[in-house]
Amino acid sequence: MGVGPGDAGDPAVNDVDVIRVRGGDRLAGTVHVVGAKNSALKLMAAALLAPGRNVITNVPRITDIAIMGEVLRRLGCDVRFDADDPVDPMVARGGVARSRQVVIDVPEQPGAEADYDLVRRLRASICVLGPLLARRGHVRVAHPGGDAIGSRGLDMHIAGLARMGAEVSGEHGFVIAEAPDGLHGAEILLDFPSVGATENLVMAAVLARGETVIDNAAREPEIVDICMMLRGMGARISGAGSSTLRIVGVPELRPVRHATVGDRIVAGTWAFAAAMTRGDVTVTGVEPAFLEVALDKLVAAGGLVETRGDAFRVRMDDRPRAVDVVTLPFPGFATDLLPMAIGLAAVSDGASLITENIFDGRFMFANEMMRLGADIKTDGHHAVVRGHEQLSGAPVRATDIRAGAGLIIAGLCADGVTEVSHVHHVDRGYPDFVADLRALGVEVERGTVPEEPALEI
Repeated sequence: MGVGPGDAGDPAVNDVDVIRVRGGDRLAGTVHVVGAKNSALKLMAAALLAPGRNVITNVPRITDIAIMGEVLRRLGCDVRFDADDPVDPMVARGGVARSRQVVIDVPEQPGAEADYDLVRRLRASICVLGPLLARRGHVRVAHPGGDAIGSRGLDMHIAGLARMGAEVSGEHGFVIAEAPDGLHGAEILLDFPSVGATENLVMAAVLARGETVIDNAAREPEIVDICMMLRGMGARISGAGSSTLRIVGVPELRPVRHATVGDRIVAGTWAFAAAMTRGDVTVTGVEPAFLEVALDKLVAAGGLVETRGDAFRVRMDDRPRAVDVVTLPFPGFATDLLPMAIGLAAVSDGASLITENIFDGRFMFANEMMRLGADIKTDGHHAVVRGHEQLSGAPVRATDIRAGAGLIIAGLCADGVTEVSHVHHVDRGYPDFVADLRALGVEVERGTVPEEPALEI
């Protein structure tokens, strides 16, 4: 499993990060989950709402957080990453903490433009739209990039802000919003419980005049987390965790110290990895109720699941039974866990029907899974997966964060070595993924290989 050297002297060749795993290892042990990427990014944006020093703890050490830090710096904030409390061996590997705190000093007049060169690398940066519009009355944010998992338009963000008195337009790849007289409360009905739209609208509403009611709001734990932080800053919000949010605007907010909620998607990844490898893994640092539907699926597949406090244990002694999965907004089965659900189905006894209801491109990685020998047939939003006793190791490519993690886990169920390339995607969502795999008993190696240059036409 050695790593071959790249040709550093060839300017046409770039090194690509890869993770290699040898199949056959059974995951066993304990893994600690730190703060949720999908929450921490939005909490950092929420800091823009209050001038002064905001401190957010339990922030994962991942590349997306570093990008968001730079987004805020270019908006005039002073951002630094400090060590959290003294390193706990449960949250560190090799003496390096996998979480830290971010200290954000927000000026009285933050900038009002987020440039394309950073926004294109991180879709979550669109969440600066709401707080900057509320603070400055005008904002220009480049249309975001992000993972290639399908269409994720901004229509609901824009329609909601317009209901609150904003004039929103587009020009040269930017979303431009203006509210020279300030935002006002409004009744907003979302066509779909969009997490991003709910977050942007809540952050805009906390400083708007009057009351805003958001119906069909997203209910995810990350929404509750941002509402808890905003309430700590002095916002008046009720209904967090329900489908109706009520926000009464206040004149100003104050900075706050807030701890990020545990990452349910990372926790779910380890839960499915335990089941797929017929392992025994205890996951700490996350509320098991956040994964109720996913854990119920593992029980239906034949696993033993035990929960206690902020931890749960998954044990699978025999080959999993096939189960059907349908992704839905929270509290349903999370779309981010769909690659793991397909991986489980690929090694289960029987056939599974997997239905994706959130993103139209989530099955894009299925071809990579099929390179490992998975029997997958897709049709629109559905995939039929017929399980095999064992997969077959092969070189595959990560197409997004969760697909990358899913392919690595699937490689543990394959004969021989699986090499997953472009694992920079995995780095965006999983702090120290390789170290965690090793701690759970996996033979794994990270390295680089030269990327083949594009062919001349």
